[in-house]
Amino acid sequence: MSRKNNTGLFVPEIVYYSYSKEEFTIGRSKEFDKEHVLHKAMLVFWEKGYDATSIPDLLEAMELSRSSLYETFTDKQTLYVEAIHQYKKFNQNKRNFLVNAPSAKVGIRQYFDKHITQAFDDELPKGCLITNASIGLDSPDEQLRKLIRDSFEELEQSFYELLSKGQQMGEIDPKKDIKALSHLLLNLNHSIKVVSKVKNNKKIIYDMMNTVIEMI
Repeated sequence: MSRKNNTGLFVPEIVYYSYSKEEFTIGRSKEFDKEHVLHKAMLVFWEKGYDATSIPDLLEAMELSRSSLYETFTDKQTLYVEAIHQYKKFNQNKRNFLVNAPSAKVGIRQYFDKHITQAFDDELPKGCLITNASIGLDSPDEQLRKLIRDSFEELEQSFYELLSKGQQMGEIDPKKDIKALSHLLLNLNHSIKVVSKVKNNKKIIYDMMNTVIEMI
């Protein structure tokens, strides 16, 4: 069931889009064996973090021999980088709400509605793999540092472009500093995942996002 809400406000008990756990799984097929094991590795890194993830952890989850892992992915850090790329693909359908939004506030509402649902989903690891990657390594190499930086900048740019459309359509006051607002939304995106790890209260997050959307 769906219901339009042009104010952009959250009503948690209303289902705004179809949501299925199936979108969080990757089917096993001969053509996509690498995708399948990479998805498994992504879940391990997401749950445990880079430092706490051991090669035996990865071998068990991916169901690979040690030689197959190294032949396919070279080493642990290379696998980690590929797992982060996989995580970005995994979240692309969420980004599509920003790209295809009928209005700025509705797009932001739909994005964060799904983001919050994912953050509190007990069948998924808590937190955010990208956030964890940004703080979990003392000395990440330049490739990893660039990947994390690009991920942050791409999401912030998506927020900015949607807010800019909102101004052009007359939905958002042209005096609003949408650069600052897009940075705020980026920070909320990552902080929601962190808070969900220690405070299992979805209503507080919905209330916060209602306040933010009213402010836009």
